[in-house]
Amino acid sequence: MKRVLLKLSGEALAGDKKTGFDEATVIAVGKQVKQLVDQGTEVGIVIGGGNFWRGRTSENMDRTKADQIGMLATVMNCLYCSEIFRSVGLKTAILTPFECGSFTKLFSKDRANKYFSKNMVVFFAGGTGHPFFSTDTATVLRAVEIEAEVILLAKAIDGVYDSDPKTNPNAVRYDEITISEVIDKQLAVVDLTASIMCMEQKMPMYVFALAEENSIVKAISGDFHGTKVLV
Repeated sequence: MKRVLLKLSGEALAGDKKTGFDEATVIAVGKQVKQLVDQGTEVGIVIGGGNFWRGRTSENMDRTKADQIGMLATVMNCLYCSEIFRSVGLKTAILTPFECGSFTKLFSKDRANKYFSKNMVVFFAGGTGHPFFSTDTATVLRAVEIEAEVILLAKAIDGVYDSDPKTNPNAVRYDEITISEVIDKQLAVVDLTASIMCMEQKMPMYVFALAEENSIVKAISGDFHGTKVLV
C-alpha cells in the first residue's frame, strides 16, 4: 500500500498500566511502523487520548472544555510517540488543527504531503479541533483528506464481534463485514459519525489487536488476523 492511516488506542499504548505510557509497547509500535516506511508505505497516525482523558470523562464540567482537555491529551500522546519513533530511526512531524506554539505545525493537506514526500511519519494530533467530535471521526476525516488507502485500527480487541466479547463468551468475530452492516447492527467499531463518513467516502478499515506480535505489519502483508470492514 502506498499510504495508510494508523489509529492507535491511547489505552493500548498504556499497556497493562492502563494509564500513561508503556515505553516498551510504544517502541514496538515504532519498530513496526519503521518496517512499513522502509518498504515504501507512507504512514499517518492518529492517537486517542483515553490513557489520560476523554471528553466524556467528567459529567461535572462543560462538555466543550472537557473535549478540549481530551484534544490536549492526544497532543501529549503524539509528542511522546513522535520522540520514541525518532529513537528507532524514523523522521516525524506533528500537525494539529490549532496553534500549539512551537510544539506542532498547523494541519494542511499540502503540508502533510510535503512531509510524506520526505519519508516522514505524520502524526495528526488534536482531533478535529472541535468539541463533540471524537478521534474516530478525526481519523476518518484525516484519512479521507490525505487520500489514504485504508485505516488501520489498532485496538485492545482483535476485531469486530457480533456482541461484546467481554460480556459474552460466545461472541463471534467477523473476518469481513461491510460498514453498512456495522451501522445497521450498531457494532460500534468506531462512533456513528465516523462510520457514516467511512460509508459515504468509501474508506475501508482493518480492525486488529495492537497486542498481537507484529500486528501492524501483518495488517498490510497478507497475514492479517482481524476484521476487514469493507465498503
